[in-house]
Amino acid sequence: MPAPSPSPATAAGGILEGKCYVIDGDTIVIQKTHIRLAGIDAPELQDPWGKKAKFAMVALCKGQVIKAVIQEGMTYDRVVAKCYLPDGSDLSAELVKQGLALDWKKFSGGAYRHLEPAGIRKKLWRVDAKHRGKLFPPAAQRAAAPSSVQ
Repeated sequence: MPAPSPSPATAAGGILEGKCYVIDGDTIVIQKTHIRLAGIDAPELQDPWGKKAKFAMVALCKGQVIKAVIQEGMTYDRVVAKCYLPDGSDLSAELVKQGLALDWKKFSGGAYRHLEPAGIRKKLWRVDAKHRGKLFPPAAQRAAAPSSVQ
């Protein structure tokens, strides 16, 4: 059975707008659509700084209408999007500037690296290790990960 086609709002270039629910530092939900913030990686909730990253995202988004511009691709059943506050601020950039997420060059091309505070890669060592292939996700996440083998 073929995979369902994405709706126009969740296809690349689509836009979702609305108040959001924050799952963690790099995942939000708008209109029942789970969205992975493009280009960054925040600590998992159970990791050091994970809860702080989530609550920083809550503080940024609280009461705001968020605009998500959908990018190509999906990850763990989430669409990937650049997300903006009403004033045009990029949520990914804001979390990186606060030292609660890292630029993920593989996906951003290094767009947020210049915003990282000095020494942040030591503070968020688990996230950095994951980017370098030195830390694998828990077994449950590996089992749920999309496979490149068909």
